[in-house]
Amino acid sequence: MKTLKQLLESKNGNLASIAPEQTVLRALEIMAEYDVGALLVCDGKHLAGVFSERDYARKVILQGKSSKHTKVSEVMSGKVVYVTLDRTIEECMAIMTDKHIRHLPVLDDQHNVVGIVSVGDMIKETISQQKFIIEQLEGYIAS
Repeated sequence: MKTLKQLLESKNGNLASIAPEQTVLRALEIMAEYDVGALLVCDGKHLAGVFSERDYARKVILQGKSSKHTKVSEVMSGKVVYVTLDRTIEECMAIMTDKHIRHLPVLDDQHNVVGIVSVGDMIKETISQQKFIIEQLEGYIAS
C-alpha cells in the first residue's frame, strides 16, 4: 500500500487553505473553486484549524449567522487531529474512524502543513490496493 507521502504526491498538489481572519463566504468560494469539503485554516505555515461543510451547516446556518460577516476563526474546528508523513494509510483510516472525522491534515517534522487527506482518499487507495491484489492472484492462478 502507498505511504502517506506517496498518496499526497499523487494528489493534484494544490492545497486548499484560508487564513483565520477571512470570511466564511470566502471560505465557501474557495471550497467551491477546489471542489473540496474542507479547508485547512493556516496562519502562515502554522495549522490553526479546519473549516468544513459541517462547520458551516452547524455553526453558521443553524445559528443564523451571516457568511459575509462571520470570520472563519469564529466557526472553525480549532482542536485538530493531524498526522505526520510517517503514518500509514491504515493508521490514518483508524484515526478517522475512531475520531469520526472526514479530513486529516498532514504536517511535516517542523509542524508545517504539507497536505490533507480525506475519507475519499483513503477509500480510493484501499480499493486500488485490493484491485491490485486480486489481479496478482488471478495471474498466479492462471499460470
